[in-house]
Amino acid sequence: MAQPLVKKDDDRDDEADYSPFLGIEKGAVLQEARVFNDPQLDPRRCSQVITKLLYLLNQGDSFTKVEATEVFFSVTKLFQSKDMGLRRMVYLIIKELSPCADEVIIVTSSLMKDMNSKTDMYRANAIRVLCRITDGTLLTQIERYLKQAIVDKNPVVASAALVSGNHLLQTNPEIVKRWSNEVQEAVQSRSALVQFHALALLHQIRQNDRLAVSKLVSSLTRGSVRSPMAQCLLIRYISQVIRESGASQTGDRPFYDYLESCLRHKAEMVIFEAARAITELGGVTSRELTPAITVLQLFLSSSKPVLRFAAVRTLNKVAMTHPMAVTNCNIDMESLISDQNRSIATLAITTLLKTGNESSVDRLMKQITNFMSDIADEFKIVVVEAIRALCLKFPLKFRSLMNFLSNILREEGGFEYKKAIVDSIVILIRDIPDAKENGLLHLCEFIEDCEFTYLSTQILHFLGVEGPKTSDPSKYIRYIYNRVFLENATVRASAVSSLAKFGAMVDPLKPRVFTLLRRCLFDSDDEVRDRATLYLNMLEGDGAVVETDKDAKDFLFGSLDVPLSNLETSLKNYDASEEPFDINTVSKEVKSQPLAEKNATNKKPTGLGAPPTKPSTDVDAYEKLLSSIAEFSSFGKLFKSSAIFELTEPETEYAVNVVKHIYDGHIVFQYNCTNTIPEQLLENVSVIVDASEAEEFDEVASKPLNSLPYDTPGQTFVAFQKPEGVPAVGKFSNILRFFVKEVDPSTGEAEEDGVEDEYQLEDLEVVAADYMLRVGVSNFRNAWDSIGADFEKVDEYGLGPRENLADAVNAVISLLGMQPCEGTEVVPKNSRSHTCLLSGVYMGSAKVLVRLQFGLDSSREVAMKLTVRSEDESVSDTIHEIVASG
Repeated sequence: MAQPLVKKDDDRDDEADYSPFLGIEKGAVLQEARVFNDPQLDPRRCSQVITKLLYLLNQGDSFTKVEATEVFFSVTKLFQSKDMGLRRMVYLIIKELSPCADEVIIVTSSLMKDMNSKTDMYRANAIRVLCRITDGTLLTQIERYLKQAIVDKNPVVASAALVSGNHLLQTNPEIVKRWSNEVQEAVQSRSALVQFHALALLHQIRQNDRLAVSKLVSSLTRGSVRSPMAQCLLIRYISQVIRESGASQTGDRPFYDYLESCLRHKAEMVIFEAARAITELGGVTSRELTPAITVLQLFLSSSKPVLRFAAVRTLNKVAMTHPMAVTNCNIDMESLISDQNRSIATLAITTLLKTGNESSVDRLMKQITNFMSDIADEFKIVVVEAIRALCLKFPLKFRSLMNFLSNILREEGGFEYKKAIVDSIVILIRDIPDAKENGLLHLCEFIEDCEFTYLSTQILHFLGVEGPKTSDPSKYIRYIYNRVFLENATVRASAVSSLAKFGAMVDPLKPRVFTLLRRCLFDSDDEVRDRATLYLNMLEGDGAVVETDKDAKDFLFGSLDVPLSNLETSLKNYDASEEPFDINTVSKEVKSQPLAEKNATNKKPTGLGAPPTKPSTDVDAYEKLLSSIAEFSSFGKLFKSSAIFELTEPETEYAVNVVKHIYDGHIVFQYNCTNTIPEQLLENVSVIVDASEAEEFDEVASKPLNSLPYDTPGQTFVAFQKPEGVPAVGKFSNILRFFVKEVDPSTGEAEEDGVEDEYQLEDLEVVAADYMLRVGVSNFRNAWDSIGADFEKVDEYGLGPRENLADAVNAVISLLGMQPCEGTEVVPKNSRSHTCLLSGVYMGSAKVLVRLQFGLDSSREVAMKLTVRSEDESVSDTIHEIVASG
């Protein structure tokens, strides 16, 4: 047998772990395996060789077909040995070798003989091996023995049969499901292990029948389960039933009384499992939490580290959603800050940071400082995030918390850890005005010896935005200019951009900035030189103390109005000529998928002037297509083209989807049609649109499709007039009308006579989001400030009960059709409040910015505060009207 790792010697200076398998080779072990063929078997020697073979298999070594067969046949000869230890090793190696069907026959008789042996150890192992290596055919032959084994008096045999049943359920479920009665009987066993395995198998058999699982759980909660392990399993099944029942605190929660009774069980594992199950109930109330919190508090003072860890980790999760419920445990958790186990200490401190009050902040910070150097970076990040949340909760304590963050920022650490600290300081600067100058100086000191280029560039950009707004901007110039001499080209380029922003915003500093930028003209990197040249020309005035032009400020601080991907595509398509590139020609709409170029492969050739065979998602392509149609050429500039909306189910006779093209006073529906029947040719194809549920729309033009052969997409159009500048909404029903002509499969020619036919399509809706372009901003805060509060509109709304905040956030984003900014569309799990930032361009080219603040109360009701800023007051009002009516 494998020996445990032992020390080579007792010399503490030379301590080293020694493995008996160190340096063994497959070839040498296979040679040793010949010992299995000796007339006089040495059980000890054979066991050692099998152990080495098992070690090689578990380390990933693979045997060839010939090698595995030779070893297998040699091992079968060991069945003649009566040594019990060797027999157990034989069972193990047969399971691991997984012989093929032809070889299984060799050992089947020996294993079946062992399965009926009087030695229980033989029986149990033979069952495990047989079920592992046999197929369904042989399984039916031994099914009777397996059923008997399940209810065997010996718990080892019964457990072996039950565990084998769990494995067989994946490959032969129909056979195992016939064992329900025997498994049900095994659930009543006095053996803890048998009861545990029987319950697991019974649940697996019934898992797809929710009613059967519910009945099983109901019957077992009446006290028939005595095994602590089985009871833990039962608690998990109860939690599953409660989740699937959808019960909340508004009604009687099923099985809650049973969970509460388990908190008084004598086994610690059952108590903890029940407490954890209660804390994870959906919509759990403070009254329901109280008994679970009480037993977890007792575990915090346990002498067993595993119990302390389990309790504090569970309380840490509870603190995210019910911080007040955990405050009673604060004194116990403070004692865990000095726990020898750093994981327990970290969880304790982060939980305290979530639940503590303002008076305890300074004491907690002193205790944190003592152990920060002893924990890994991933735990440090958890602490940093907890400190950031605490600082936002108690803004008056920002000095001590900011000092702590700056101190750990100067210590050793990896990129993710340093990034978490920098992000926290930046958030505190933005949300706590008094912390700005202190925080900026801490960041300046950090970039003096920052080893991460990404962090340096981010901080320099942030300094360029926030530094000029401080009371003494000049003190940051030195830190920024030092980067021009001491850093790599990427950081030097960022430093140049940051300097230019100081020159543009702080007129008295312009002469000094000009001098520094001129020195950068001789930099070795072309990007740095180009930036310096550009900014010197933008700032103008030859360094005199004059006010910077508004266009220069917009260039330096304004957000890029076009998505980078669209700009990149336009630049690639631009042909160098005397006419300069015009950024106004770049599409501003954010696309969720790449442009139509990805569909360019395998296109069928089209004639000159013919519309593209595949519907393009490129706005420029749509505009060219529509302007080439005489009926629509007078509609003016295309504002927006929607995403493709399917009007038919997949695999139907005719595939039709639609794109909505929005103009100021019109809307055009482009129906993309495909004929999927080879034996038919469709002619005079059009869509009859009923606008009776869209009162503000009047049909003004349509363009049918002359011919639609098999598998050749084509387009037909219908145009409606609407009140100019008004976001009219409505519902349209659609019918596809056409003439069908039969096609001769042999010649491919269509018959002359056709039959008129119709095909019902799905309804189509024009919604408020269709009048909004998804246009992002690179810096929401700057964009928000630049629009100003002149036309700011604020109101609060109730969004009703929701499962979680993410549902509410996604619903509002979908309703408005705006672009989420800075990743704020992602809602942290179990969050009770969230802020989402949106941007867009409303019909008429009015920029709109929206700040959504969500809150979720204990009854799952969602409240929302909506703040809108726009360049047009009527647009701000319209956004509120959309939300109020949505």
